[in-house]
Amino acid sequence: MTTPDPIDALLGELQTTTSLTPERLEILRGLLSRVVNLVGAEGDIDGLRVAATALDELLVASTMFSKWRDHKKLAVFGSARTKPDNPLFELARVFSATMAKQGWMTVTGAGPGIMEASAMGAGKEMTLGVNIDLPFEQFANPYIDAETMLVAMRYFFTRKVAMTRPSNAFAVFPGGLGTMDEVFEVLTLLHTGKTTPAPVVLLDTPEGTFWEQWLTFIESAVTSGGYIGEPDMALVRICHNVDEAVHEIEHFYSNYVSFAVKDARAAIRLRRAPTPEQLSATEAAAPSMGSFREFVLEDDHTVTFAFDGRDYVNLRLLINRINAWSL
Repeated sequence: MTTPDPIDALLGELQTTTSLTPERLEILRGLLSRVVNLVGAEGDIDGLRVAATALDELLVASTMFSKWRDHKKLAVFGSARTKPDNPLFELARVFSATMAKQGWMTVTGAGPGIMEASAMGAGKEMTLGVNIDLPFEQFANPYIDAETMLVAMRYFFTRKVAMTRPSNAFAVFPGGLGTMDEVFEVLTLLHTGKTTPAPVVLLDTPEGTFWEQWLTFIESAVTSGGYIGEPDMALVRICHNVDEAVHEIEHFYSNYVSFAVKDARAAIRLRRAPTPEQLSATEAAAPSMGSFREFVLEDDHTVTFAFDGRDYVNLRLLINRINAWSL
C-alpha cells in the first residue's frame, strides 16, 4: 500500500475547506516542498531563521497591500532627520497632499522626517506605512493608521521589496545612506526590468542643489567611467516644485497603462490608440531606441512588438514617445 504524500494530503484538505485557484495551489505546493526538504537539511540555523522571518514579513506586507490593490500608489523616500522647520518638510507634505487629491495613496517608511511629512499631507486614509525596527531614530509617526495600514520589518531588504513592488511611481527627497540605498534600488529594478516601468521624481526646493550634485557625480564618475550608459538617467527627473513633480508622474500615465512580456514579444496597454502615422513613425524611430521591431496594433488599446527583454532604458524612451501621442 502506497503511503499518501503529506503535501498532497494537506493541499487536498485545504481544497475542501477553501477556494484555491490552480495558480495558488501550485505556489503553495512549491512552498510546502521547500519546507519538507528543510527537515533533513543541516544548514545554518541562523540562515534558516532569516529565511523564515523574511517570508513572514513579505506575506504580511502582501496581505496589507492587497486590500488596496486597485489604488494608485506612490512610494516616497527621504531623510528621517528632516525637521518640520525645514522647507523640504513642507514640500513633502504639500506634494503628498496634492497627489492624494489626484487619487494616489502614499507609501512611506512610516518614520519621522520626510516620511512623517508625506503621511501628514496624504492623511491616514491615503497612507500605507512599512516601518523598520531600529534601536534608534525610527518609530511610526502619528499620521498612519497603525491598526490596518502599517507593517513593521526587521530587514531592510524585505522593507524595500514591500515598498517598491506594489508602487506605481516613486518620489525621492534629499537624504542620507538609507535614501541613497533606496533610490539606487529603484533605479536598478527599473534598469533591469525587475519592476514594471514607472516614473521617478527627485524633489528638492527651488534653491536646492542636492540632486544636481548627485547627478554630477553620476555623470562625472559613473557614466564617464563606462559603468552605465549615457541615456540611463532618462529613468529619473529632477523637480524643484510640486506642480512639476505631479505633472511628471501624471504624464507618464497619460497614455501608457501597463507593460508585459511573453514569448519575446512585449505588449503596451494604452488609453488611446495611435494613428497609422504615429505607429509608423514610432517603428521607424525604434532602431535608435533599442532592438524593438515589428510593431503591431493588436486592438485599440494594445501595441505589441518584438523585445529581447534587455533594454529597459530605451523602453522608457519608447513610453515617452507613446505618451506624446496623447498630446
